[in-house]
Order: sequence, then structure tokens, then C-alpha cells
Amino acid sequence: MRRWNGWGDDQFNLELPAQGQAFLEQRVGSASPLQDATLEKVCLKVPATRLPADAKVDDLIDTSAEVRVRHARGQSLVDWLALRSGEIGTFPDGVAFPDSNSDVRALLRYANDHDLHLIPYGGGTSVAGHINPIDQGKPVLTVSLAKMNRLLDLDRESQLATFGAGTPGPLVEAQLRAHGYTLGHFPQSFELSTIGGWVASRSSGQQSLRYGRIEQLFAGGRIETLQGTLDLPTLPACSAGPDIREMILGSEGRLGLITEVKARVSHLADQEAFYVVFFPGWEQAKTACRKLVQNRIPLSMLRLSNAIETETQLALAGHPQLIGVLEKFLSFRGVREGKCMMTFGITGSKAQCRSTLAQARKVCSAHGGVYTGTKLGAKWAEKRFTMPYFREALWQMGYAVDTLETATDWDNVDNLLNRIESNLREGLSKDGERTHVFTHLSHFYGQGCSIYTTYVFRVADTYPETVARWQHLKNTTSELIVRNRGTISHQHGVGKDHAPFLPVEKGELGMRAIRALTDSFDPDARLNPKTLLD
Repeated sequence: MRRWNGWGDDQFNLELPAQGQAFLEQRVGSASPLQDATLEKVCLKVPATRLPADAKVDDLIDTSAEVRVRHARGQSLVDWLALRSGEIGTFPDGVAFPDSNSDVRALLRYANDHDLHLIPYGGGTSVAGHINPIDQGKPVLTVSLAKMNRLLDLDRESQLATFGAGTPGPLVEAQLRAHGYTLGHFPQSFELSTIGGWVASRSSGQQSLRYGRIEQLFAGGRIETLQGTLDLPTLPACSAGPDIREMILGSEGRLGLITEVKARVSHLADQEAFYVVFFPGWEQAKTACRKLVQNRIPLSMLRLSNAIETETQLALAGHPQLIGVLEKFLSFRGVREGKCMMTFGITGSKAQCRSTLAQARKVCSAHGGVYTGTKLGAKWAEKRFTMPYFREALWQMGYAVDTLETATDWDNVDNLLNRIESNLREGLSKDGERTHVFTHLSHFYGQGCSIYTTYVFRVADTYPETVARWQHLKNTTSELIVRNRGTISHQHGVGKDHAPFLPVEKGELGMRAIRALTDSFDPDARLNPKTLLD
């Protein structure tokens, strides 16, 4: 069963190896965990629902305490702390489970008739506060699309698939693979997040170099709004004015509820493999990545860990004897302290994969890269969706872990990355605390790349003090990002957490245009208030 206060399946756990715990204690200090609240006690805090009875929708809505608790928060660190402490604050007054477009339209009419707020809910994986209810004196109804989870149509000639918006990643792929197709969209939240959520937050998958980000995959669909139904036709390209499809991408539930997604799919490839190369230093590794992308070598996935992340990953990997053999081999090849690990994927026909691998190895070798084959790459692929479970393991040891992500142009990558890491590393020094910080570049473009930074710190003696530590690190670094040519989000979206920083990126006129758009679709601000626009 899914954890009510954390990530994923409560029957699955990742154990931190002994050397991993020693590694963290050396860099951050020994820690003691905070006490978790129980689900039973949190359910007792849920107030009576404020939702009015309405025969047209009553059978769609669940007002039980546990269901409301399970839909009250997402997966950001501050959400985690709220759930673990039991101090959640505002709960939705109920959770609706529509299974058709007509059900969604009925819920929208219900919200209008009874002056409610609606929050669309996909997989509940938001790390930016998208789905958190805000108490503005009105009842809040969360609308889960979980029952709208089927492949509705597959046009093989045009390679277009239509899904219910609540279809989670594994069901998207399983239903397509049964017909020999794939969407190819694999965010780290793949196991839980939904295709509608990917569109609403402008998601990016790990293999976007081959398949594209969600904006390249989203061909059209249906959005139920307070002003009526918006159908987006599937056109291969169009110059007929502004693209309404683009307006829906990243709208985060402020314009309407996405109920159907029409996506561009691909035939399953003949083969796929992931490879690892180690470089002597950061500059060589970064240059190799940039040349791989700018030379349009057709990789499906590319990721580059800086020296600290490389060291951290090897320390937390377990298998110390095997890692020791790897270290000796790399040292013999001149790759020692300060080394950086590149992971790349190749997907396609046998001929395409053979040619691409030869080109990639040539570029990597020219910049001092040491090729290690597929063994480490296969380990990455095996664990690519399980890494969020490490948060649970670290929490039980007394450590909090969070991430920040952005994107910028190549000429600004080092400047921005170093500023982010320095601010996080020194952010708690006034409290006598150390923060372990490491980064990888996870999505690449000819123009620039994304920067994905993880930071680990000890929890404080109390939950409020721990929240204060997180707020300081998160807010100061977010401000630094937008003031130094970075986007507030490359892949996680804006939500409520990032909304205060969006005006720096969009500017006054841009924000006015976004607000005019939301006012046009939702003049009474019923849909997901305080999300996207603060």
C-alpha cells in the first residue's frame, strides 16, 4: 500500500549501507531522528467536512478522514515534515473520484453553485506545493483523476495515443507496450505521477534527448473548465496564431482540469543500453557533454555527476570490494580524486546503437574519459525510479534531504552551480550545522542544460526548527537562482512554493498576461488558488 506520509510503496525500503552512514556522519555529523506521528492520531485532527450535500455529485465524493489525510500534501520536504509531525494544517473537505468527463463537468458546476475551491490531483508527487489546500474561508474539494487511467484510443497511422489524464507512468507504458509502442517519458516520479500531471507541470523525462520533453509529446486533448469544454485538436504543426496547447502546458490546474491527453508515441526500439564513463575532472566532463549534444549525437539520455555527487554515489552504492576494484582501475588510467561520472543511454536499432556508441566513445575519449561499459549503467537503470526511497532511509537516521533544480545557458552553468552549492553548503553555518551538497546535470540542450542539486542536513531538535532550516535554504537559494539567469524550475513546476519567485523570471508584463489568462478561464479564482500565481 502507498505510504500515507512518505514516498511510494510502504512494503519497499532501501537500506543505507554501513559505509554510507559513516560517509554522512563524517560530512554532516551524527544525527537523531524526530518522532513520527501516527496515521490514527492525524485522522483525529481532521475536522468535519464543510462540503454541502448535492445529489448530483455526492456519490463521487469521499469525506472520510483517512482519504482526506492521504490527499492533503505532496512530496516536497516541507510536506514531508508536515506529514511526519502530524501538523498538516489545512485538509481538503473531501476528495472526488470522477471516472468520466461528465463527472468532472458536474464537479465544476458543483464548485460554482456552492462557492468552492477545486484542486486537481494526479499522482500526488508534487514537490512544489501544487496540491496543498489553502484555507481561504471556503470549502476545498480535491479532485483525483485516479479512475481516469485508461488508454482510450491508439491511432497507429499517426502514432497518437489518447489517455485518461489520471493514468500513471507504469500504466501508460504497459498499455502502449502491449501494442508495441512507448511514450518514452520517464521522470524520476514515473511510478506514481500521471500523464495529466506531466502536462500540467511541463515535466521532463530522463530520456528526453530521444523522445522529447512533455511539450514535444503532448499533441492535444480535452480540458474541462468553468467556462466549458476546451478540445485541443492534434495537428503536426500550426502557424495559426498563439498555440492554445502551449497555454495548457504548465497551467498547473489554474485554467481547468485536464481529463484527456493525446500524446505522440513511438515504436518500441530494438535495443537499449546505458553506459558509464569517468572523467579526470569537471571541465573535461562538462565539455564532453556539451559536444555530445551540440554535435547532435543521438543519445537517448545523458547525465553528469560532479565530483562530490560521484563520490557520494560510490560511497552509498554498497559493494565496497567491487567499488575498490573500480577505484584501482580508474586510478591506473589516471582518473583519481575529483573524478566525475557520466551516464548515457543509447536507444534504437542495432545499427543506430552501434554507430551512436562509437561516436560517443570518440568524444569522451578525446576529453580524457575512461569507458567502463554497461555494468554501472545497468545498475543505474535498475534503480532509476527507486532513489526517492532513500529519503525514508535517511529520515530514519535523522537526516533531511531535498533537491533544487534549474536550467541555464552553457556560459552560466559553472557560475550558477557554484553559487547554488555554496549558498546551501554555508546556509546553516550560523547554527553550527553542516550541509552535504552535490549536483548533477540531468537534461541537455545545445543552448544549455539543467542543474539538479541535492542537499542533506541534520534534522533539528523539533519539527518547527527543522522547517525553519529548510525554509532558509530553500528561499535564499531560490532567490539566488532567479537573480542569476536561472529558471525557477526546469521540470518540477511552480506550485505554491515557487510562485513568489516567478515574477523575476517572467517580468511584470509577462505576469500580467498569465493572470489575464487565468482570469479569463476562472474569474472567481476557484481552481487551485495560490498555485502558479501568488
